[in-house]
This record gives sequence, C-alpha cells and structure tokens, in this order.
Amino acid sequence: MLRLAEGLRGRLVRLPRRYKRLIQVLTDIVLVWTALWLSFVVRLGDAKTIDPFGVHAWLFAVAPLIAIPLFIRIGMYRAVMRYFGNDALMAIVKAVTLSSLMLSLAVYWYQGAPKVIPRSLVLNYWWLSLVLIGGLRLVMRQYFMGHWFAAGQTLNFKRADAGLARVAIYGAGAAGNQLVAALRMGRTMRPVAFIDDDPAIANRTISGLRVYKPKHIQQLINETAAQQILLAIPSASRARRREVLESLEPFPLHVRSVPAVMDLASGRVKVEDLQEVDVADLLGRDAVPARQELFERCIRDQIVLVTGAGGSIGSELCRQIITTKPRTLLLFEHCEFNLYRIHSELESRVERESLSVRLVPILGSIRNGVRIVDVMRTWKVNSVYHAAAYKHVPMVEHNIAEGVLNNTFGTLYTAQAAIQAGVSNFVLISTDKAVRPTNVMGSTKRVAEMILQALSRETAPVLFSAEEGVHHVNKTRFTMVRFGNVLGSSGSVIPRFYEQIRAGGPVTVTHPKITRYFMTIPEAAQLVIQAGSMGQGGDVFVLDMGQPVLIAQLAEKLIRLSGLSIQSEKCPHGDIEIEFTGLRPGEKLYEELLIGDNVSPTEHPMIMRADEEYFTWDMLRGVLAKLLKAVEQDDYPQVRVLLREVVSGYVPEGEIVDLIYQQRRAGPAE
Repeated sequence: MLRLAEGLRGRLVRLPRRYKRLIQVLTDIVLVWTALWLSFVVRLGDAKTIDPFGVHAWLFAVAPLIAIPLFIRIGMYRAVMRYFGNDALMAIVKAVTLSSLMLSLAVYWYQGAPKVIPRSLVLNYWWLSLVLIGGLRLVMRQYFMGHWFAAGQTLNFKRADAGLARVAIYGAGAAGNQLVAALRMGRTMRPVAFIDDDPAIANRTISGLRVYKPKHIQQLINETAAQQILLAIPSASRARRREVLESLEPFPLHVRSVPAVMDLASGRVKVEDLQEVDVADLLGRDAVPARQELFERCIRDQIVLVTGAGGSIGSELCRQIITTKPRTLLLFEHCEFNLYRIHSELESRVERESLSVRLVPILGSIRNGVRIVDVMRTWKVNSVYHAAAYKHVPMVEHNIAEGVLNNTFGTLYTAQAAIQAGVSNFVLISTDKAVRPTNVMGSTKRVAEMILQALSRETAPVLFSAEEGVHHVNKTRFTMVRFGNVLGSSGSVIPRFYEQIRAGGPVTVTHPKITRYFMTIPEAAQLVIQAGSMGQGGDVFVLDMGQPVLIAQLAEKLIRLSGLSIQSEKCPHGDIEIEFTGLRPGEKLYEELLIGDNVSPTEHPMIMRADEEYFTWDMLRGVLAKLLKAVEQDDYPQVRVLLREVVSGYVPEGEIVDLIYQQRRAGPAE
C-alpha cells in the first residue's frame, strides 16, 4: 500500500503544470458544491429538502462560477503544493471570503430566494469552504512531503522517514520552524523535537514537535532517540552560542550549525550544506563593529595594492577592501591558481553588487624588487597591505633560505618599492610568533618589522643594494599589525582536527599544554585595516586576541560536539583517541604578543600600540647585507648567529633542520 502511494505521488509530481491546475480546478468545483450542500444540511438538518437539480439548481450553478474565477485571480493555483505555506492559506481565506460575499449578493438579488434559502446558509458556506478547500491542500502538502503523521512523533506507524537521522532543533523561533519545514521537504533528516529556553513555550508542541527545556536534553534523547542537534539561533551572540555549545558538550550528540537558515528555507542552500560547529562559537568572542572612518581612511577612492592576495588573510583583506569603494584594487600574488580564484570571486561580487571598483590581477613575487617598483609606479599606488609571507613554522624551519628571502627580503624590497613609488600608506601583517621567537619564521617576521621601524625614521634613506650616496625621499607611513592564529587559515589545526575526526582518529596534538591565540579571519582583516589607518609611522599595533586556548581542550570539545567519545585510560572503549606527537621543529608551547611591557591603548578598544626597540637603518643595512650573503652561501649557522644578533629573545631550540643543510652534512645522496 505504501509503495502504491509512493508511485501515485511520483506520477502526480511529474504531471505537466497545466494538468495539475486542471485537476485543482475540477476538485475545487466539487468542493464548492460539497460545501454548499453541507451548508443546507447544517442549517436544515435534513438532506431531503435540498434540490440541487430543481429549485436550488441556480445556486449550485452560480457558486462555482463566482468562486473559481476569484480563486484564479487571487493566485490560488500558482502555489506549489509541496511548498504550501501561510501566504497560500491567506490567499484561500481572501478568495473564499470574497466568493461568499458575492454569493450572498446573488442570493439577495435573486427573486424569491429568501423563501427557499435560509439567511445563515452563506455563513455556513463560508466556514465549510475554508475547511474543505484549505484542509484538502494541507493534507495534500503532507502527502507530497511524505509526512502523514508529522504531529504524532510517539505514534507507532511506519513512516517514510523512519530510517533517516533523527535531529533536534535548538531554537523554536522563526528560524527553527523554517528549518523543520526545509528538513521535511528535503527528506534527508527527521526532526523529532525542539529545544528552547523560553519558559512560555516549554513542553508545548510547535510544528508537530515537542519543545524541551535545555535542562531536559537527556530526557529528549531517551524519548526521541535524537542523534544530532542543529543550532537554529542565527541572531544569538557568539557568547550565547558558546554557552549553548558548552551545555551540549556532555551529551552524545553530533552538533551542527545552520548559519543561514533563511537561505536554507528558501531553497538557495541545500539541507545537506549544514556546517560543523563554527570554532569561533567555541571561543565565544563577538567582533567589535568596525569604525567606518578608520576603515575608509586609507582605502576609499584610492589605489590599493594587496600582496599575497590569494592567501587566507590577503583574500579576506581584498573582500573587505572592495566594499569600501577604492578606485582600483591590485591583486599581487605569485601563485597563479590562488590569483585566479580570488580574482574570479571578487569579479563576480563586483558585478553582482554593481561596485565601481577596478580589479587588476598581477602575477609576481615580492622577491623581485624591480617588478614591484614597476607595478607601484605604473598604477600610482596609494596604500599597500603586505600579507605575502611564509607562515608555516616547521616548513620554514626545513627551508631556511626561502623563509629568509621571502619574509625578510621580500618585505624589504616591497617597502623600498613603496618609498621609490611615493606610496602613502604601507601596512605589514605580522604575527605573534615574531615575539621572542624560537623559530626561523618568527625571527624573519621580526626582522621584517624592524626594517619598517628603521625606514619609518628615515626621511631620505639610502636603500639596500642601491648605490652609496643615492638618497630617496621617504613619504611612506609604515605600520605593522601583529596578531595570533586565525581560524581557517592555511595550516590551521582546526581543519586537520575535523579531517581526523571524520577518519575515526586519532586526533594529533603536539603537546598537552600547548596554547594558542585565535581570531576569525574576517575580524583580523577588519582590525588590520583599521589599525593601519591609525599609524603615525613605525607603529607596532597589537590586536586583542582574548584569552589563549588550550589546543588539547579544543580537540576534546570538537570530538564531543561531533557526537563521539574520547578514548582514554578512564574510557578505553571511546571512539576517538587524542595522540600527543611532541613539539615540531621551532614550535613554542605558548605565544606572546608583546616583546616588552610598553603598551598603550588606541582609539579602538581591540587595538593596542606597542613601544618596542629598533635599530637604526644604517646599522640594519649592514646586518641585512651579511644575512643575504650567508643565505646565498647556504651558511645556516651564520644565518642563525645574525638573527640572534638583531632579534631580541630569539632562542632557537635544537639543531638546524634545514633539509639542504642536513643532506650536505650527511654526505652525497645515494
């Protein structure tokens, strides 16, 4: 029987639209006649007094002639039955009400009608038409969706969605109800309950689902066998979402998030696109709204260049910059694919939002000083955001020469190009690993900071590798912005954790006590732009990263919120094991944001100004010349010595692990 119903439903869905409308019209004619006949029965109590083919024939002929044209005009036949909602119900109420009023006028005008037609008949006809016409459409919607018993979660009937994953919806508001409708239409999950902390709706039924209080989640699991929880609280703050996630963590439920429920319910996003819990919600940090005057100061109506435009930070900078209406945005990137990807994305957005910004994709390396000068002079660049860098600590530790040439000398050549081209603003995206580093990556970024600090104090410096005695007028305002890890960046631990959890583990953490600062990429990019606008020259700005996060605890939370248990000595039969692999080359247990204690507030609550030591440009030029020579000669012990001379607190740990250096010491390759 169930198979027969499924087959009939499929055939009806596949019918051409004109046939579906014809069926609806014919059905409504029958329903109008039925409502009219029942109106007599309800009023007179005797069906024998009704004569549809005699004295009452005119009334049975006029009723559909009035009703059907009104139904067509109001749009009742444009509604898709599977997506039948409140708007369609309101259209039915309007159409039925108008048809009833017009029928009452017809009864009044027809001579002799009051003698054979009771006056209350029209009222009965109105409410019976609503019940029959509206009720049938609701029943058919449930039929086409495959949910005959959506309101009876405890009834022991065989359901079409019996084998689907059972999910509870956290949030019984508008977003939660739209999500339930989308899930029932998509038929990939079975909603079984709501969870909501509003006491006014606790233990009530909404959309056929019982609403549980958050403190009754274990009861919910016992009664509904829920396997997952979907967060449908898009308007909640990050702090509130963190509270919710912490309350759900002890339960064996896979928690996922629905950040764009409106898109999901409208069909623009598929139900299958539900996301894992946003790690930013675990941190509980709400971004501070941008100050528009700071955001626009170095961008609006200007020519802006972003180096490393295809990277995680660079691409987000580009996304935010184009919304601030620069005249031209130059995307400078050495990776062809990354440049193509970000250029295509931004081009689509510019076209979609009718933005008046010109996008210029430029392939090139920051290590080619001549190329950068040529680009900046040709386009008359006003502001530069320098995001290009190698950031992966162990990778740079194994490739010292590339790290030094890219992070230090790449920044040097880009900064000198800015001076030569008369660029007004130059912002370096730095890292917390530049503070008392134990690795090459951090030390090269600190030297990059010191280059900008030294240049900013020179009004007419002699540039590195330039002819002695040739001075260049410096009109560039150099600014550095230092922050910690960003969620979702290349090399971030979070995507790796999710991959390991999906693979069944183990989840690998380097050390039980390792901590890191985290910030979302959009928040970091937004603060970088604002900090760059506040610099006076040579400023080192530090972003407020909140509290450091214990990575092992973060891994535990992600495992539990995936509905899995942690394998340990206390729980040997757990699902996922956390394995500690030891610190990698150059890795620190914790990161810092300040070298000293000299820090002062700025006009933005999330941005601080650090007052740190620096070298003069003449002294630094000499060190850079020695450093470049040591790199060219693959003399990595000398590179380490030179970096220790200039970088305060640089204490490298262990032996040099550069791959070329190690191979040469080991002898010829076999």
